[in-house]
Amino acid sequence: MDQELIGKMLSKLSSAAVLGVDAFPVSVEVDLLPGQHMFNVVGLPDASVKESRVRVRSAMENSSYPFPLAFQIAVNLAPADMKKEGSAYDLPIALGVLGAMDLLSNDDVDGYWVLGELSLDGRVRPVPGVLPVAVEAKKRKVKGLVVPTENASEAAVVAGLDVYPVTSLGEAVGFFKGETKIPPHRVDPRALFNQALHYEVDLSDVRGQEHVKRGLEIAAAGGHNVLMIGPPGSGKTMLAKRLPTILPDLDFDEALETTKIYSVAGMLTPDVPFIATRPFRPPHHTISDAGLIGGGQYPRPGEISLAHNGVLFLDELPEFKKQVLEVLRQPLEDGKVTISRAMAALTYPSRFMLVAAMNPCPCGYQGHPLRPCVCTPRQIQAYRSRISGPLLDRIDIHAEVPAVNYRELSAETGGETSAGVKDRVNRAREVQAKRFAGTRTRCNADMSTRQTRACCAIDDAGHALLQNCIDRLGMSARAHARILKVARTIADLEAKPDIQTHHLAEAIQYRTLDRQMH
Repeated sequence: MDQELIGKMLSKLSSAAVLGVDAFPVSVEVDLLPGQHMFNVVGLPDASVKESRVRVRSAMENSSYPFPLAFQIAVNLAPADMKKEGSAYDLPIALGVLGAMDLLSNDDVDGYWVLGELSLDGRVRPVPGVLPVAVEAKKRKVKGLVVPTENASEAAVVAGLDVYPVTSLGEAVGFFKGETKIPPHRVDPRALFNQALHYEVDLSDVRGQEHVKRGLEIAAAGGHNVLMIGPPGSGKTMLAKRLPTILPDLDFDEALETTKIYSVAGMLTPDVPFIATRPFRPPHHTISDAGLIGGGQYPRPGEISLAHNGVLFLDELPEFKKQVLEVLRQPLEDGKVTISRAMAALTYPSRFMLVAAMNPCPCGYQGHPLRPCVCTPRQIQAYRSRISGPLLDRIDIHAEVPAVNYRELSAETGGETSAGVKDRVNRAREVQAKRFAGTRTRCNADMSTRQTRACCAIDDAGHALLQNCIDRLGMSARAHARILKVARTIADLEAKPDIQTHHLAEAIQYRTLDRQMH
């Protein structure tokens, strides 16, 4: 086609960008200007957006569309003061160029949002962050969302939104011109949710360790953080991996919120477009603080956000860098993390249960019945002091995990199944839901100081027991509150309206490190 004969017009269509875990609309404006050929993209694009110029030209030519080499191409991504990143603008920019050449009309694309990366041969590749875009598109009542085929199920989770999957630039053009019929992609969100609601492990896989299982049951019932202390090979990691199986199931809104984070992180697949089970994230102890809480020039969610509504497991806790552990303190209190950078300050949700594991000493065998410990008292003290007091105070339950003997290992069954424990946990959570109805508190671990005073009243015998314990061990005020909250959960598991002395006594038993350090 003769470049001079191509009709020229200002083309406009809509796309979207993700900020944190929420999306906002982006207007893609394309104009052809007279002059020596240039291809400029403005509107605070990052490097990957600028590189779209190469992908768009090659995709158009390999899809048998003319490319306007005789004009300057101006692409504006509005609002111009918001950072644009990623490759999701390839497809809308290519469609915009075709629209500016009068090969598509603005009426054809009006009311649709378009996302997709282009390969050089014109195929459309998947992009991250489609679910938040779909949620926002439904709020704004758009006509339809055009996305790569691999992202279609993820977007179609949002009921009431027409999602149109495309595999190539040519198919997208044919759809908008009415030459290619693409039916809206449909999934049943509830069926998808139920299908994905399955755990591969079970608490009955663990032999012995009944005392620790009891501690995990209490933790699950009240949303308490847990620290397990025991020698290598005692089953700490195995127990931690099974904690999500006894937590209450995610409700649909929680699952959607969690899935949005995984969508932004680009961690969803066509096979698993929905997160229905509670996440379990076990970062290695060499992780950086940015890897844990999130970061980068344009902040991305870290492990604590990927563990949102689930479990963050820190194995070998004292081996983590001290500054990495310290950044956990605020998210543990607030349930969210704000990451500030020159480009943006983003807030990601990070409401998780912290489960940590550590050896009792550097060699791992202090207190082992058969293997002698070779560590000096000074080495043991230095090892444990790597965990700061303020962080330790935020962990409600310290559970000792002893070595397992052969008789327990060879037992035919590992005891109660996850389903049986979860049933008791759910009943305890129902009690807490009624107790905290009308407030933002979800479980006992989240109680404020005022709520703790109101809900954790104890009798004179309980006061005497707690005073004796705190005076002897020098516990902090926060540790005192943690004991009361755990005792409240134990009482809830027994369906008791009041905290009794034996509830307090059991709660005190779960402050192992407080006892050992004094």
